[in-house]
Amino acid sequence: MTSDGFSIAPRAEAIPAADWRRCVGDDVLTGRDFFLALEQSGSAVPSQGWHPCHGVLRENGQILAIAPLYVKSHSLGEYVFDQPWAEAFMAAGGRYYPKLTGCVPFTPVSGARISCGLTGKEADMVKRRMAAHMVEMAQSAGLSSAHLTFCTEEEATLLAESGWLTRRGLQYHWINDAYADFSAFLGSLTSRKRKMIRKERDLATSYGLTFSTRRGDSLRPDEWRRINALYRATTDRRCGNAYLAPGFFASLAASQGENIILMTASRDGEIIAAALNILSGDTLYGRYWCCAEDWPALHFELCYYQAIEWAIAHQLKRVEAGAQGTHKISRGYRPTYTWSAHYIAHEGLRKAVQDFLMEEAVEMAAQKRAFEAALPYRDIFSCE
Repeated sequence: MTSDGFSIAPRAEAIPAADWRRCVGDDVLTGRDFFLALEQSGSAVPSQGWHPCHGVLRENGQILAIAPLYVKSHSLGEYVFDQPWAEAFMAAGGRYYPKLTGCVPFTPVSGARISCGLTGKEADMVKRRMAAHMVEMAQSAGLSSAHLTFCTEEEATLLAESGWLTRRGLQYHWINDAYADFSAFLGSLTSRKRKMIRKERDLATSYGLTFSTRRGDSLRPDEWRRINALYRATTDRRCGNAYLAPGFFASLAASQGENIILMTASRDGEIIAAALNILSGDTLYGRYWCCAEDWPALHFELCYYQAIEWAIAHQLKRVEAGAQGTHKISRGYRPTYTWSAHYIAHEGLRKAVQDFLMEEAVEMAAQKRAFEAALPYRDIFSCE
């Protein structure tokens, strides 16, 4: 029997499903099944520079909180870019890697990174305890730093009180203002942007492809193999990293198929492009795009416009279409802050990062204001 206090689970499977669910709730992207798919498929494993060491807090014999953690030998697959910090520190003779990171691998989606199923002051106390254990863990292992990426603003603020540095990023989210249908959404835009979107949709449909929207549990094994092949071909064509191992998609579909919303385009019965989304709560999360060839406007159609249509039809509150992409602004996606928290052990590096983050925050606020001013909506509003 494991004693009370802090312990480390070497893999997600070592934490009982009932305990994980009690701490996390129904959120798909921080659920146990998502981490199992990442680890059991060979995507987030030591051979890829991801060493699972999930933090677990117990009290009175019961798991009180969970923090999915990894010791990492690089910064790939995080989307909160600290590589310049690492390069500067190593140039000065320091060792930045390995580091400790609390995140959902390859998933730039905001959410709680320390989950306890509590609220208010009780939750704050537990999160502070877990963060303190993360610092102790980094110090005892000689790690340069500890990070929580894409955490909630509340978590970032809480950790700042304990001396962690906080960082803001920008993503672009579509918000459902109770639109009756896609035409109603278009009606909220300026005439120029309505015409642009209609033109792009007309171009996407001019190729003679067959479009469909399906849940992941309706795809056959050969179709998932096709999706995997398209994903790898897409990353190869873009000189990117194929972070997800071949078995990931099928593994996730086996456990969370009903929460996978797949928009596909087919030619002669074969899928040639797909946008894989994850449905969790009131939000549709755009996660993976894959395509056999370059088809102008097809990416916008499957990733953005069909996602918006599906969200409206199912009365969702928002669509989050992944990291980066200022081109989303002209298509109705609003600039939204993301948050991360960083503990830096070395005093000199910490001071340098702190100065950088202060300057970056000013630039980020200016960018957000500029992007808000560029939004295509007829009515003026703030995204705060």
